Amino acid sequence: MNEFDLIRRYFSRLTAGRPDVVLGVGDDAALLAPPPGELLAVAADTLVERVHFPAGADAAAVGHKALAVNLSDLAAMGARPAAVLLCLTLPRADEDWLAGFARGFGALAARFGVALVGGDTTRGPLAVGVQVIGYLPAGMALQRSGAQPGDLVCVSGTLGDAALALAGPPGCDAASADWLRARLDRPEPRVALGMALRGLATACIDVSDGLAADLGHLLEASGCGALVRARDLPLSPAYRACASVASLDGYRWALSGGDDYELCFTLPERRLAEVQAVCDRAGCACSPIGRVLARPGLYWEGPDGRERPLPAAGYDHFAAGGEGP
Repeated sequence: MNEFDLIRRYFSRLTAGRPDVVLGVGDDAALLAPPPGELLAVAADTLVERVHFPAGADAAAVGHKALAVNLSDLAAMGARPAAVLLCLTLPRADEDWLAGFARGFGALAARFGVALVGGDTTRGPLAVGVQVIGYLPAGMALQRSGAQPGDLVCVSGTLGDAALALAGPPGCDAASADWLRARLDRPEPRVALGMALRGLATACIDVSDGLAADLGHLLEASGCGALVRARDLPLSPAYRACASVASLDGYRWALSGGDDYELCFTLPERRLAEVQAVCDRAGCACSPIGRVLARPGLYWEGPDGRERPLPAAGYDHFAAGGEGP
């Protein structure tokens, strides 16, 4: 099977058409017609074997995650997904792997109405590059730079599940371990919530490298600090079953583990009830976990009630020497 056979068999008809896609897979470039008065939002990520997923990982899960992490970036901007480009580097044309990957990728694309409009295939170590394109009304983008002192800091969903799955803590029961693993392999992009937060949140970022690191980026862009509280961090029942939260150490996965793909956002306290109603409609729990401060720095109130600096640490490819978390 050559490169063009591969594209025709697995990807040329993987997603449904859209009226804004004038020309999709099969030419030198795709042609899109954005709706009048809307901006393009564009994001890209690369997933590499042995860095973002282990060798031998389920191909359908890799396909799902490759698209999900990019949709999460659009969600953090409040954008509506429209199209995607896919670049695959493969050691060989493994038809079973390709079928599984296409199944996972295509199922998530269908859920969000995303059209695959182009990309590339090459031979080499297994890696997946994805670029997503979305739309949003001009002037309505969520950004990292709008947080104000006094705003609440909120997060969607639960934190630390994926990182805890990677850690594989001893004594974790099978049901909890399976639930945590699903959170790692098949993250849920909060697209509906991101769009609903337009005009309500003052700043937003998706949590990919860990809460402390990503909230730190938001605070740096906004010129503020923040205090978060251990007692308010949203932890899943599976997390609590597998990690002791009676000590500071039990919170490390929730604070700096990464791979959550939840939204962290700020808003005036007077908008909290409105935002919680929005979260309910989006089918996603949202939790206030702290408050934006005028003084710089990130701090947290631990389970002992003491306030201490919180290092803005998270996963960094180059600081970690290129090895995955």
